[in-house]
Amino acid sequence: MRSTALVTVSLPQALARQAEKVAKEESRTKSELLREALRLYIDTREARQTIAKRQLFDLIDRVQERANRESPTRMRSLVGEAVKAVRGSGQKRRLG
Repeated sequence: MRSTALVTVSLPQALARQAEKVAKEESRTKSELLREALRLYIDTREARQTIAKRQLFDLIDRVQERANRESPTRMRSLVGEAVKAVRGSGQKRRLG
């Protein structure tokens, strides 16, 4: 019985080239490199989520502080501008 699972992963060409280069520089196989990367990702996941939540709460606090100083009309305008800016930049990011 096999103690490992065979997994097929699709990578963008540029990322595949970078992975191959790093694996070669570190005298590792690509499998070893990807296993280590996945371990690190999993091991740091909770910390990254905590940091992202803290940053979100800090942002909310700053927005609330500013909202207390601005008129509701001005705040709607600022929020609308921010939404347009984010949507226009094509940002796609999940928390955690």
